[in-house]
Amino acid sequence: MKELTWRGVVIGALITVVFTASNVYLGLRVGLTVATSIPAAVISMAVLRALGGGTILENNLVQTQASAAGTLSCVFASLPALVMAGFWQRFPFLQTAVLTAAGGMTGVLFTIPLRRVMLADPTLPFPEGVAAAEILRAGNHGESPGGLRALVQGGILASCLTFASAGLRLLGDGVTASLTCGLSAFRFSLGFSPALLGAGYLVGLEGGLAMLLGALLTWEIAIPVMAHIVPHPPGLPAGDFATQIWKDKARFIGVGLIGVAAIWTVLRMGRPLLGSLRALLVRLPATAARPARTDTDLSPRAMLGIAALVVVTIGGLFMAFSAPAGAASALVAALAGLACCLGLGLFVAAACGYMAGLVGSSSSPLSGVIILAAMCLACVFVALRAVGLFAGAEGLHFTIGFCLYALTAITASAAIANDNLQDLKTGRMVQATPWRQEIALLIGCVSGAAVIPPVLNVLYQTYGFVGAMPHAGMDPAQALAAPQPALLLMITSGIFLHQLDWSMLGLGVAAGCGLIALDAALRRSGRGALPPLAVGIGIYLPMSISMTLAVGALLGHAMARLTKGAGRHQGTMVASGLIVGESLTGVVLACLSAASGRDAPLSLLPAGMGGTLPELAGLAAFCALCLWFARTQRGNAAP
Repeated sequence: MKELTWRGVVIGALITVVFTASNVYLGLRVGLTVATSIPAAVISMAVLRALGGGTILENNLVQTQASAAGTLSCVFASLPALVMAGFWQRFPFLQTAVLTAAGGMTGVLFTIPLRRVMLADPTLPFPEGVAAAEILRAGNHGESPGGLRALVQGGILASCLTFASAGLRLLGDGVTASLTCGLSAFRFSLGFSPALLGAGYLVGLEGGLAMLLGALLTWEIAIPVMAHIVPHPPGLPAGDFATQIWKDKARFIGVGLIGVAAIWTVLRMGRPLLGSLRALLVRLPATAARPARTDTDLSPRAMLGIAALVVVTIGGLFMAFSAPAGAASALVAALAGLACCLGLGLFVAAACGYMAGLVGSSSSPLSGVIILAAMCLACVFVALRAVGLFAGAEGLHFTIGFCLYALTAITASAAIANDNLQDLKTGRMVQATPWRQEIALLIGCVSGAAVIPPVLNVLYQTYGFVGAMPHAGMDPAQALAAPQPALLLMITSGIFLHQLDWSMLGLGVAAGCGLIALDAALRRSGRGALPPLAVGIGIYLPMSISMTLAVGALLGHAMARLTKGAGRHQGTMVASGLIVGESLTGVVLACLSAASGRDAPLSLLPAGMGGTLPELAGLAAFCALCLWFARTQRGNAAP
């Protein structure tokens, strides 16, 4: 069947423009992005059906390319920091696009050996990859009418709820209950996201309970205790103080835990990864049986050629960026930056791929891993300054900028790995050819990188960024918040100026070591598992996200017990529909927001109006959705 076609490449590139622009705007406005794999699958399915002659494999390749390009927009987390710090006054097209594309390509290369290891791991459900595969199968008329009906019904319900909450603002998007005791505030928060409910169902009980544990330990124990230790600003309410502690302190416990758990995960995968690399790079004898089409990656020659091109390109860009520091300093900076990009790149690719397999790309704490990478980069250059390199105020200014510039390549690699393994999981389920998917991913990196610089320039010239020098025509009231770039700039400069609090990171590392030992003991005794990474994710993410994922996991476990597994496929189709509906609606609302320059252009409520009534209405709608989800499985499991 047709798979990698020219028309598919063109369609994927056109979809890229919409996804990349909307994600960059949304990321700079509120710090969030929308998942692109599933909307890309639905849109490409509709376009190919209209053109005629499309196949499920061609559809899969289009969504693979478009989702990779849309995911690459995550470099919005680092690039604007260069403008905020005064290194750039605009985003030069060549430097920005080439560095982003080269960084994304390293992510593609890193995920090739990871594919063989992670997709075979039964503990990784890859919820969004499974959902995308179910959509492609349904669109190819290979799905039973009942399953297709469940997919469509779930998608329609999720779209209606998302439009009513995020679009019209008639329904609340979550509910929060707080109990204040002196300086301490105990909090319970639940989000009403249909997509997170469906993702939690696909994640499973162990991952859901681990994230629930992380959220409860943070908000019911750690933050109330810290409230009596951290200096309390006069006049600040206990609830706002708890939120400030989570943002400035407790989240970094999650970062430390994610870091040590990710290192443990990579070490545990060491032997399978080496075996995978050996299988990829050692050419088979002519007499040996060739691998099946569905297990054939890019050839060793192609991989080495692309790797050489990427290394030379990144090294050249680093030299060009460092040229004002002098030839010797530029060479040292370029070599150090290149070594960090390759070493940290493999680590963040493995960590992000594992987390995406565990909880899905949308819920994976990509920013936490990027923070770790920023800290490692800064520590390397702090060590170089300690031996006499890059000395003085000018050297300090240069190293901060260089770390942010190099971090862009690592961010692109992490973002691609965070998404690509979901796409490769989808490809495995629909019997796609891996090497063709890998080519589509590389094309997606190039097409996405070409869109990002002009979008960033338009947004900067139109709105500006909070914390950046104002320019002519900029309205400070309309400036984009750009929370992630501001955070990365603060962390990077804080390390160089010795102003960063390492105690929370150390506490997270210690907690991670204990959880790794506990998880190993549980697995040996056959009493289940407690994935340390999932606990760290529960600490790092907002409680509303972790709680909703846990509700979906508990709902799936309860229905599997009641139906004895008979309604599992139906539940998977409903969960996939919930993810599809919210994702598509989120993309549409993001495009409307970007076009209008307002967060909620369709809101029916005046600004600042809300409160209890929309929250109660949202809670009622979410409970009704859960009941419908359960009844759908019970009804299809009945004899």
